[in-house]
Amino acid sequence: MGSDTTAATPSLEEVRWRLDAIDTELLKLLDERASLAGAVAAAKRASGDTGFGLRPGREAHIVRKLLETPRKGASDALVIRIWREIMADNLARQGPYHLGVFGGRDPARAVELTRLRFGTAPRLSIAATAQDALAIARSPWGVGVLPLASDTPWWGRLLAEPKLKVFAALPCLASWGPQAALAVAEVEVEPTGHDQTFWVTDSTKSVSAIVETLSQTDVAAELIAEAGGLRLFSLSGFFQPDDPRLARAPGALTGVIGAAPEQFDV
Repeated sequence: MGSDTTAATPSLEEVRWRLDAIDTELLKLLDERASLAGAVAAAKRASGDTGFGLRPGREAHIVRKLLETPRKGASDALVIRIWREIMADNLARQGPYHLGVFGGRDPARAVELTRLRFGTAPRLSIAATAQDALAIARSPWGVGVLPLASDTPWWGRLLAEPKLKVFAALPCLASWGPQAALAVAEVEVEPTGHDQTFWVTDSTKSVSAIVETLSQTDVAAELIAEAGGLRLFSLSGFFQPDDPRLARAPGALTGVIGAAPEQFDV
């Protein structure tokens, strides 16, 4: 019995040999994938597409497909971090991809969340103010990351800037902590099947009254920030700015400012 068990157990040397072989194969595939970035950029130029290559909806579909694939040992966190790096590197090879981070009271956490979401490939700069981060989001191939903080109602500014949209909530895993920041850019926001929409109102009604009014048209809402007479709600699902379910929502100044995939492990 003991000799059979010993014979079935690979030696440390055999395990290391297998790890080295896997590393060699991984590097070969990674290099092949990275080399395709140039082909992607050329194909886009040939079709007349010279805009920002960020496609948050496609990225979400890729990540969900990967997480739904049966695995023996790789955790969700490991899979997401590796593929975020791969996708970010691919995008950075196609244009001047860059990030501007305003961290508010916790800049270190904001930078950590930004790198978890966007990888290490794009250039990152620290913005002194929310306005500076939004200016970076307005620039070509720029993304602004700002905190979900009630003392900085930067999100209210997006009501007057329809080109700027919230497209990601950070972090994307609940196991990494509660949502603490949002990413903004001039990109198209598309439904991914499991989304939350960000909606702003200046209604002076109580939060419970606003939530109740929205529920009457089958809209589930949760307050996530408020400041300066404005409130930011997360709506369950994907809503267009002109969605009729929001037509009678409370407030004189209201609007959808973007949408993002829900955390993948919720």
